[in-house]
Amino acid sequence: MHRSTRTSAIVRIGLAGAAALALAACSSNGGAPGASGDGEAAAIQAVNVIAPADPGGGWDQTARAVSAALTEDGLVGQAPVENIGGAGGTVGLASLATETDPNTLMVMGSVMVGAVETNASDSRIEDMTPIAKLTEEPLVVVVPADSEFQSLQDLVDAVVEQGQGVTITGGSAGGIDHILAGLLLTNAGVDAAEVPSTLNYVPNSGGGEALTMLLGGTVQAGISGVGEFSESVLSGDLRALAVSSAEPAAALPDVPTIQDEGIDLAITNWRGVIAPGGISDEERQALIDLVTDLHASEAWTAQVEEKGWTDAFVAGDEFDAFLTDEIATTQETLRTIGLIE
Repeated sequence: MHRSTRTSAIVRIGLAGAAALALAACSSNGGAPGASGDGEAAAIQAVNVIAPADPGGGWDQTARAVSAALTEDGLVGQAPVENIGGAGGTVGLASLATETDPNTLMVMGSVMVGAVETNASDSRIEDMTPIAKLTEEPLVVVVPADSEFQSLQDLVDAVVEQGQGVTITGGSAGGIDHILAGLLLTNAGVDAAEVPSTLNYVPNSGGGEALTMLLGGTVQAGISGVGEFSESVLSGDLRALAVSSAEPAAALPDVPTIQDEGIDLAITNWRGVIAPGGISDEERQALIDLVTDLHASEAWTAQVEEKGWTDAFVAGDEFDAFLTDEIATTQETLRTIGLIE
């Protein structure tokens, strides 16, 4: 999946790296940015973090947690976050495909893997550079506090009976939220070919948008990561019907799992980071080392605990192999629930 074709990418550095830039200009490699005279990548002074979604959702939360931990523990001088939302992250992915700065990390995950397939994206994850998987998080199915649906089975039965009369919101079309909704229907006996016409699924580009729909009564249910809805559940504005993990979620310990509700299904939302395609092996390793240091930092550990995420760190070749398998599995699942041919 990794492509080692570019050797002269432009590296943005902060003020703290100005002296290093001056020395690099006099080095034996002619001052080519991003590499030292012996072929090793220069120390990363700053890194750009892309959240391929609007503010408020899980990718935005993860990107800002990465940025905060990197700078709080002094791993880099600067780590600005840029939001490039749209089409399940594929707009951000297209931007990453043209990025010339190797010191760029884009947050992505299972949602993007599905969105690439359903949107038939020209930009592919396989053409980027895998760096690391960071976290996993259960999904939660919620309804407004005054909803008529008292259980997950109530909701599923209503969708099977009423079809498009019940509206469910979640992340991007083809993403993990959409996949969970489809799997709930196929587990209830709906034929895969009938899922697209039965399920009235309204995608959104961030947790804030979904919350507005739910509280405004324009949708009857929502699916998203626990971290996006937990505050509203705990405040009483929303009621959680079930979480998607095999075990109860730490942030919502009293909410039953989907399996507790009698449905044999468990699925989690993972998130990681990738870099532009075509960076050198040295630039790739420097980013892997940086994110490995991030994972070991106290600031990152605190962020993970605060947001109720599960640590799922794997990096480099191991993440590359995981991603290859995940893409194949997602393609098969999307076919199973009728979202792609």
